[in-house]
Amino acid sequence: MSLSPTPLTIETVEMHTGGEPVRIVVSGYPPIPGATLLAKRRQARERLDEFRRLLMFEPRGHFDMYGVIPVAPDPPRAGEPAADLAVLFMHNEGYSTMCGHAVIALGRWAVDSGRVPLQAPETPVAIQCPCGLVRARVSIENGKAGAVAFESVPAFAFALDAVVAMPGYGLVNLDIGYGGAFYAVLPAARFNLDVRKSPTRALVDAAAAVTEAVRAQLPPLAHPDDPDLAFLYGTILTDGADTWSEQPTANICVFAAREVDRSPTGSGVTARLALQHARGLIALGQQRQFESITGALFGGKVLRETTCGEHPAVVVEVAGKAHYTGTARFTLEPDDQIGRGFLLK
Repeated sequence: MSLSPTPLTIETVEMHTGGEPVRIVVSGYPPIPGATLLAKRRQARERLDEFRRLLMFEPRGHFDMYGVIPVAPDPPRAGEPAADLAVLFMHNEGYSTMCGHAVIALGRWAVDSGRVPLQAPETPVAIQCPCGLVRARVSIENGKAGAVAFESVPAFAFALDAVVAMPGYGLVNLDIGYGGAFYAVLPAARFNLDVRKSPTRALVDAAAAVTEAVRAQLPPLAHPDDPDLAFLYGTILTDGADTWSEQPTANICVFAAREVDRSPTGSGVTARLALQHARGLIALGQQRQFESITGALFGGKVLRETTCGEHPAVVVEVAGKAHYTGTARFTLEPDDQIGRGFLLK
């Protein structure tokens, strides 16, 4: 389907979680065919990508914009509840498989909009993401939706102490963790950087270089559920504070096409906790705080052990709060070629 014929109108709800935008499409997006959510993701990427560019790129978005497309959920798997809603995630490069900051916003929006009936003191919301079913719990504060906690899909350490060659730094050790998406994870200090003090551009350059090195030098990733999940989404640079502490541990996540997550990154926190657990640095039930470059905090803990194919895995809980920033009604006029979307880096 094309953006033509125009004029076109798409309505959205605008939110942020820890400063990271969440643009939720509520009307005007074309139907996305597909027997499964991952099939819908492929259809969106291959046949409807003009709509992503329209909403994520300038003049309606920006280089670091993030969006959500609600779609029809799959029939529930055996032993799982039916999903209250299913979503595709989109960004400057394409379509991610998991997004914790968006799940936190979606939980609040689902209750506030009446899509899921409010239950006090906590409302369960089952959200099908491309990586699987994510179970959120929305705290009800003064009769309204507040903070949200979600249980991850099985998360695991894919590789510990992998080695890549980095120009100017020699051989660099890193871990690869899965938290609904795959991330390379390593301390920023390996590049003489500090995630709390160094310029964002320097951190982005280092993280993007790691992502490129991992993709070029290490064996391909694999996920037991579906090959569409087996790609490196980005790199997380940390403060190196992986041993459990009551003090927050800081990180910056650089994903997709050098996009910077303003939040601590829900799937990234999940991956970090899976790696910390695999190294014996955190016990079941120990609560940690994870801090982003905006100073936003997510809480996180390992709930229980499980498996994911051949991988020892864990289920993680991540908690945070999202806020509304407004609503939008986007249009496209027939003669507006520039308005179909562009990016200035």
